[in-house]
Amino acid sequence: MEFLDNEEQSLIRESVRKLCTQFKDDYWEQHDREGKFPNSFFEKMAAAGWIGVAMPQKYGGAGKGILEASIVLEEVAASGAAMNGATSIHLSIFGMHPVVKHGSEAMKKKYLPAVARGEMHVAFGVTEPDAGSDTTSIETFARLNGDHYLVRGRKVWTSKALESERVLLLVRTTAKDQVAKRTDGLTLLFAQLQKPEVTISPIPKLGRNAVRSCEVVYDDLEVSVDDRVGEEGKGFKYLLDGLNAERILVAAEAVGIGRAALNKAVNYANERVVFDRPIGKNQGIAFPLAQAATQLEAAGLMIRKAAWLLDNNKPCGKEANMAKWLAAEAGFFAADCAIQTHGGFGYAREYHVERYWREARLMKLAPISQEMILNYVSEHVLGLPRSY
Repeated sequence: MEFLDNEEQSLIRESVRKLCTQFKDDYWEQHDREGKFPNSFFEKMAAAGWIGVAMPQKYGGAGKGILEASIVLEEVAASGAAMNGATSIHLSIFGMHPVVKHGSEAMKKKYLPAVARGEMHVAFGVTEPDAGSDTTSIETFARLNGDHYLVRGRKVWTSKALESERVLLLVRTTAKDQVAKRTDGLTLLFAQLQKPEVTISPIPKLGRNAVRSCEVVYDDLEVSVDDRVGEEGKGFKYLLDGLNAERILVAAEAVGIGRAALNKAVNYANERVVFDRPIGKNQGIAFPLAQAATQLEAAGLMIRKAAWLLDNNKPCGKEANMAKWLAAEAGFFAADCAIQTHGGFGYAREYHVERYWREARLMKLAPISQEMILNYVSEHVLGLPRSY
């Protein structure tokens, strides 16, 4: 395992960083304030090939690993784009992993090149109002009717639903009372979104408003059997295959936000003079920033370890979960320190750290809460009794 970027990884980091300089903080503040999707940013990233960084070359991707994808997303977030920038592309990067691994050859050829080129936006539909983290309790049901399914139900927190042509949708195809295990009878469908049978409603929320999260209601939506991912009833297993990659990449984004916030805070602490001295000379300002830098560095190392294990086909559940927990804590701490360093100005939109703070807070909730990660570590790492 290497602790430093190799030549290719350094080039990736530098290239993404350079591209992102075209999109300043004011661009992201405006898009967040107006709830406007960052199309120009997405198109530039797609044209440069970064959307397909982790997809196989035979389907139009670059064929790189999760480590390289984590570098891309960390640099996007660190540029000041934060989650508004990262979320606009990360669903295409890791959301299609179940299709890459379990989709039919025809499905891969049909959809993956378009996603890699940025010509097809995709969303991820799992969470439901009454299920939350208990995925096996979802109630959205798909009834087989000849050569297609009829989907009926409701999902929440479906990001990019307004922009996406398709959604990777987890549904129940066998009732809970008819399966041996709660994880049985769940199926993944790659369904169309922009159809009359689908109602999409944005959810007003605290931050990351350039990429809207939506409630989506399905009223007998037809989905071809050909658009089923893998076998019927095994969708939960297929979904699990992508969770470690998702947690690693989200962790990288959290570190990126922390870096953006820390950079703003350090610059301000060096420039702001109070009582005839830069405020960064005061330990009350300097020490929290030093702590933030230390925590971000530690989280980055765990991300790198988890990504290396995943790319080398080794078990990484412990490391992926720990990386996400550490990065979410570190990113939010850095953003909070940045606001404190700026004092009253930290609360003002023009300094941007309040936006970083709002978006960093999300990482402690999604895609899995910090408490659920500690549940995992308690049970699977420490061997303690399951608490839920």
